[in-house]
Amino acid sequence: MPLIRISMRRGRPASHPAAIVDGVYRALRTTFEVPENDLFAVVHQHEAEEFIFDNNFFGFNRSDALVIIQLTVANTRGVTQKKALYAAIAENLQKEPGLKPDDIFINLVEVKREDWSFGGGIAQYVA
Repeated sequence: MPLIRISMRRGRPASHPAAIVDGVYRALRTTFEVPENDLFAVVHQHEAEEFIFDNNFFGFNRSDALVIIQLTVANTRGVTQKKALYAAIAENLQKEPGLKPDDIFINLVEVKREDWSFGGGIAQYVA
């Protein structure tokens, strides 16, 4: 079960947050074999002074349209799957809502299966 956290500057068209969530979720479904309906996402929109980044770190040309995507996932995937995920997210978000590849920043946070509780105070993966 991935947890999707998306951060961006405030002021985007109303359709952008949903399109970004959809593009990330579709990429997770195809590359990480995430089950249907396993969708938990939060979108954070920040004022410019609260969303700080270097425009050129690692040689990229980032704009104010930068989107930071942090995915918390179980530590069960290898490098090949991770690379496929990054590429699929970038491809999806270039199509809709039209982000530039340089404006897509992705970070995976891997946790153990016992680090999840989907409700009821129960660790479902290890109960």
